[in-house]
Amino acid sequence: MAALVYLATVEAARIKFQSVADDALNRIEGRVEFDLALLHATQAMFAAQKGKLSRDEFRDYFESLDAERNFPSLRGIGFVRFINSADSDAITRELKDGYGIDRVPFPQTELQWRTPIVLFEPMSKASLDAMGFDMATDPLRRSAIESAMAAQGEPRATGRVLLGQGDNARQPGILVFARVDRPEGAGAAPAGLLYVAFRSAELFQAALGKAPLLPLAVEVFDGTRDDDTLLFRSQAPPDASYGDDFSVTREANVAGRKWTINFRPSTAFVPPSPSTAPLMLGLFGLVLAGSIALVARYQQRAYEAATLLHEASEKSLLEKDLMLQEMKHRIKNSIARVLAMARQTASGAKDIDEFSASFSARLQAMAASQDMLTRSRWQKADLGELLRIELGQVFGKELPEDMMKGDLVELDETTTQALGLTFHELATNALKYGDGDNSVGGLKVDWRLSGKGKGRRLLLNWMERNQNGVTKPEKIGFGTKLIDMNITRELGGKIERTYAADGLRVEIDIPYRG
Repeated sequence: MAALVYLATVEAARIKFQSVADDALNRIEGRVEFDLALLHATQAMFAAQKGKLSRDEFRDYFESLDAERNFPSLRGIGFVRFINSADSDAITRELKDGYGIDRVPFPQTELQWRTPIVLFEPMSKASLDAMGFDMATDPLRRSAIESAMAAQGEPRATGRVLLGQGDNARQPGILVFARVDRPEGAGAAPAGLLYVAFRSAELFQAALGKAPLLPLAVEVFDGTRDDDTLLFRSQAPPDASYGDDFSVTREANVAGRKWTINFRPSTAFVPPSPSTAPLMLGLFGLVLAGSIALVARYQQRAYEAATLLHEASEKSLLEKDLMLQEMKHRIKNSIARVLAMARQTASGAKDIDEFSASFSARLQAMAASQDMLTRSRWQKADLGELLRIELGQVFGKELPEDMMKGDLVELDETTTQALGLTFHELATNALKYGDGDNSVGGLKVDWRLSGKGKGRRLLLNWMERNQNGVTKPEKIGFGTKLIDMNITRELGGKIERTYAADGLRVEIDIPYRG
């Protein structure tokens, strides 16, 4: 009986740790996909600029990202120009014009093509010394560059590289490249390649360092398990009391590279059943040898409890797998939204400053909606709170208490994201075309629900008081198109605008999916 309880205890602990390891893998994959979305957005901006961007424009774009807060593992974003070896003089002129340095691409190479660095942010003395460095002269970087050029815009990562300069400052990390095509289109040589540099220590700490902390020790390798391919090793040492049976190995595909991730329990791991239970049961059986029936009943209950725990753990694993697939689907949808918004914003922007301002504001509107859904675990979001957050971001001051009026209305994920962007665009137009500082005081928003059952609808009125009156614009901008697409296509609703002498009235009518 003691042996059976011991085996059941060990099996329950093993299943629990496998669940913890899968949770850690989900965090790592989600963080990597989030960071690579930055490369996709920058790639869309370069495509909109036809592969040509000045140093000042690139610096302004990087500063608008607030990378230190949003991408803590990012060491920098750069751009390498793809040229024939005979055209090196053009790079010398580009470095002279952009950075005031007189330098030819280095080091020397026998390749017929070169990929020198011509843009990089954030700029430092070490970064300035690297300007003009030909990435293709390094075999590891060249392999990733050649793979990215053949991947039709998909990112491709290097193996383990050492980032920084000097023996003490160099840290393990990875570079991820993405091709930027010329305006000529298919068949032409690329204009160059964008790349992002991530420090692996900060990358995995950002993924695994959020509460609740997971009780495990992690090792991440690029491909096979070897000291030369080690990307990350957590500071928490594994608990030596757990054998190799508790070692869990998983694989992840990151930008064309296969990562091998090994998980071991740390000293913080607590098994679902105490390890002393089998010993106590054996002693109890020796002392009470005459109570065989009672002990047999206890063993039966322990076995049934272990079986229930096993079933619950398997169910938990299935639920976590479904959650992982749903998370990947949400991330892909978010990336698609960001790319579409980047392309549309770039097509209507007059210059890079206007692009950066508009694109950053819309990203913040999406982020506010995502944050509300995250805090509610992707269940529901309050309409009033969503309005207050989006309006507060635009007007940047305390909102009047009588500005908004309506009952408690909870929104699903799709409606939250669509209305978040809609409120941002309406508020931006109110600030831009309203009565200056009176724009806030002249704005009123109310809403109500009508109908019953599946026919329920959400009716929202947006009223802007303007002493100068408003007229229907002659040209429809991207913001208005974005509002109409969100209401009519995304939500299947209707929107009507009334331009009058005392201001603008917008009526939104959408199906309510509460």
